[in-house]
Amino acid sequence: MNTHHIEEKLWEYIDGLSTEEDKDSINRLLHSDPEWKLKYNELVELNRILNSAELEQPSMRFAQNVMEEIVKQHISPATKTYINKRIIYGIGGFLITMLLGLIVYFVAQLQNHEGSASSSLAVDMGRMNWSELLNNTYTNIFLLANLVLGLMLLDRYLTIKKEEIKNRNA
Repeated sequence: MNTHHIEEKLWEYIDGLSTEEDKDSINRLLHSDPEWKLKYNELVELNRILNSAELEQPSMRFAQNVMEEIVKQHISPATKTYINKRIIYGIGGFLITMLLGLIVYFVAQLQNHEGSASSSLAVDMGRMNWSELLNNTYTNIFLLANLVLGLMLLDRYLTIKKEEIKNRNA
């Protein structure tokens, strides 16, 4: 039998909630099984300690005191007020610019790859050599420039946040 089941049965026995059949079987187990006897002694001691402990009554103004302390605390403003929309627009603009730049680059490379005589943009994507387009020096420069711009944007954002925190604490 697991410990949880033993404790459950013993608590019912200690609280006087057991049926007569359970009381008889628990009495037999207490006299014959040392595990049940040990657990019974622990629970009786715990019950005695819990019953002897004096609980303090909260003051009559306890709820009112708590509510007054809550009112004194600074309540954070709504999300609209502390999210800088310029930062969000800057990140969005950065990502859109990066995607548009890559699209323009690929279209230019496709036209160069197919030859200047072809005026349509229909290209067989299965025959396309993607490694030739992505392993280009200009692509790497473009991606590196976007990385630097992204880090500059992150630095600016963190600087603004640092100044806001400094101003709030001052």
